Amino acid sequence: MPAKDMTTDNKSIVRQALAALVATGDVDALARSLSDDFVHHRPDATSRTKAEWLAAVRTALVPLAGMRVEIRHVLADGDHVVLHSRRRLPGAGPEIAVVDIWRLDDGLIAEAWEIIEPVAEATGHLTWWEPGDR
Repeated sequence: MPAKDMTTDNKSIVRQALAALVATGDVDALARSLSDDFVHHRPDATSRTKAEWLAAVRTALVPLAGMRVEIRHVLADGDHVVLHSRRRLPGAGPEIAVVDIWRLDDGLIAEAWEIIEPVAEATGHLTWWEPGDR
């Protein structure tokens, strides 16, 4: 398959998986988009396997019901798709910025990396590299 077609298809797979999850809360629809050997990567790595990550998503969906997701960017290069979104809970819930990196293999999501930052804390995170008082 030409790279352009694969890139377009991979972007569609990721968009559809996220849309189905957010619109319906259907974790099983998301599960069908993941390969059996799916690996989830995150700095706090509490869930790595497909089963562990889907269980974490199911648990998170209860307090996240009604979350609004605004997709800002979807970029793809070959088998990788990067999705940047802003998400907000209903009412006065916190807004978060999320960057997901997905690797696809044979039409299924094989790996995911995820970085989440509360928008209200973003300014404080700009100084992590400055040396502390000595």
